[in-house]
Amino acid sequence: MTSIGTAATQIPVSAVIPMLIAIDNRDYLQFKELEKTFVDQHSVEVWQDVFNFRLLPALDQQSKKWLLQAWCSEGFVNI
Repeated sequence: MTSIGTAATQIPVSAVIPMLIAIDNRDYLQFKELEKTFVDQHSVEVWQDVFNFRLLPALDQQSKKWLLQAWCSEGFVNI
């Protein structure tokens, strides 16, 4: 296991729960703020491991779809 993978396994569940709550509430702005705080505290590499191997697998299909749609629509500007 890499040092990043090891660091990701050391992140307490209590750091992930608020993100799950933001997703459940369909509050993308809150999720992004929590994501930014997490990256500032731990690094983007650790965030990638936590997101891909702890957070994303815990989501139901509707939540995964909502998160993907919210993420994709973030970069689009309607004129």
